[in-house]
Amino acid sequence: MSDKRLLHLAGNPRTIKKLSFSQMQLLASEVREQLIETVSKTGGHLSSNLGTVELTLALMHCFDLPDDKIIWDVGHQCYTYKMLTGRLDRFDTIRQKDGISGFPKTAESVYDSFISGHASTSLAVAYGYKCAMDQLKKHNNVVAIIGDGSLTGGMAYEGLNNIGKSGKNLIIILNDNEMAISKNEGAIAKYLSAIRSTDKYFMVKDTVKKAVLSVPKVGKPLNNLISESKTIIKQAIYPSTFFEELGFTYFGPLDGHNIKSLCDVLTEAKKTEGPSIIHIKTQKGKGYTFAEKDPGAFHGVSSFNISTGKAVKINGENFSSVFGKELARLAEKDNKICAITAAMESGTGLNHYRKCLNNSDRFYDVGIAEEFGVTFASALSAGGTIPVFAVYSTFLQRAYDQLIHDASIEKRHIVIGIDRAGIVGDDGETHQGIFDAAFLSTIPGTVLYAPSNFSELKSMLNTCIYKEAGIAAIRYPRGGEDSFCANHTPTGNNFDIINNGGKKLVVTYGRTFSEALKAAEISGDTDVMKLNRILPIDKFSVDIALKYDKVIFVEEGIKNGGIAMQFMAELMLKGYNGDTAVRAIEGFVAQNSVKNALSSLKLDAEGIAELI
Repeated sequence: MSDKRLLHLAGNPRTIKKLSFSQMQLLASEVREQLIETVSKTGGHLSSNLGTVELTLALMHCFDLPDDKIIWDVGHQCYTYKMLTGRLDRFDTIRQKDGISGFPKTAESVYDSFISGHASTSLAVAYGYKCAMDQLKKHNNVVAIIGDGSLTGGMAYEGLNNIGKSGKNLIIILNDNEMAISKNEGAIAKYLSAIRSTDKYFMVKDTVKKAVLSVPKVGKPLNNLISESKTIIKQAIYPSTFFEELGFTYFGPLDGHNIKSLCDVLTEAKKTEGPSIIHIKTQKGKGYTFAEKDPGAFHGVSSFNISTGKAVKINGENFSSVFGKELARLAEKDNKICAITAAMESGTGLNHYRKCLNNSDRFYDVGIAEEFGVTFASALSAGGTIPVFAVYSTFLQRAYDQLIHDASIEKRHIVIGIDRAGIVGDDGETHQGIFDAAFLSTIPGTVLYAPSNFSELKSMLNTCIYKEAGIAAIRYPRGGEDSFCANHTPTGNNFDIINNGGKKLVVTYGRTFSEALKAAEISGDTDVMKLNRILPIDKFSVDIALKYDKVIFVEEGIKNGGIAMQFMAELMLKGYNGDTAVRAIEGFVAQNSVKNALSSLKLDAEGIAELI
């Protein structure tokens, strides 16, 4: 490791503007060392950040921050940016409790222009900022950095449409590393591959333009005529990109690791009339051999050994992998079953499904497009198949309208595996999966299950596929099962009672069942009701709760509109006059480890016992 002298001197963008290109290249090496060193201890997003070091330096060199606005999409590639905007001394706290966030956060720094935990939002944000600047007669620059993965999301095209027609001078940087988390698939990936396949492809335009302009007297008028033409003649003479057809000036493809080239083009784009797109090619994981060879594995990592690239703690089976393997087992026997992911094949465990079915035509990666995923699933159902969409809870939020309009109204049978439900930990507010149960409860005909161990997950998946109609969903947490309830045998009932002969009842579901059992042991005189099907609430479970002196509902989800409040409302409507208490989540949950977050929310055994 170097002593990182430049890194400790370059604590803000003003310093970086004074550096030479050779100094910035040296600084880039020091930044990479710091990224690897820190993330190996804290965990986090490594590959994407190693790929944007030179780009970040070029942006700081060419723009006046924070007056000029830099918008990151997705925000997990902003580590270098945070390091060099006054947060180097706190960088070792990234994604830790009370530390700096792993995503842009306006409350954290004036340099963070806008929150960006979910993909494909940057173009709308950049356009909004630029319109506000123009309205207030300000003349600052706005730059949006969007990855080729984020470009698969629908909001990105809504942004291109609005910006292209506006004619406003803002800059979009397309960071093309050929990956989102899994390798990009689809027409956009193929199109970008065609663009970057040979640099000569876009040299043609400049060559032809120079040749036409050299023709005496008629050269300039002819060039203008061709440029303004929308006919096939123009396409034959001047090749253009999709982006140029939408009204953008296109620069690229460029080497995204050449700081001087980046600065030259950024300077030119600032002077260009109207919106610009700078297409850069970067290497995800650059500078760390293990991440270069397997960027997907180092997208989001736990702590690891730098010299070997191996995780410090080897994780065993988890809910995601169990889900993917069980779905594959069922699909091998039933050719009606198909699987959908929104660019999260490995994260949702569907890599096991895809491998088992040999990349069959029953696996669909729709890109970062959850809304499309739900409507697509609904149409697959209408066509006679059984679609299973595996998606993180936080990203399912984006498809609420499609769940209502395209799935619920006509009772389309789609199965949704809601991964990362509940507290997910270090990624903080933008990634906690705490809203799914509450918003799904508003959609008619929706059935929602919540397993507490792997055996129940398998059983419930089978039930959702074959015994339910309409929207049938299963929510399950990040990580593995708690050994305390691992041997709890699935009953197939809508709810189970663990009867200790008590006068108090704790009602809960999912991961907190294990904590409730421990709390009941601590407290004594307490029974536990575990809801297996949490939507709709089984009326008989409410009738049983009426018999207890005190009913306590514990929920790892948002309190307002959640299952706890609905269960208690049913209890009150039936005339219950005993004591009640609800322990659920109120407001957003900041970054923390899962264990510590559950403890601070008093959703662990000790917190529940205290409530009892």
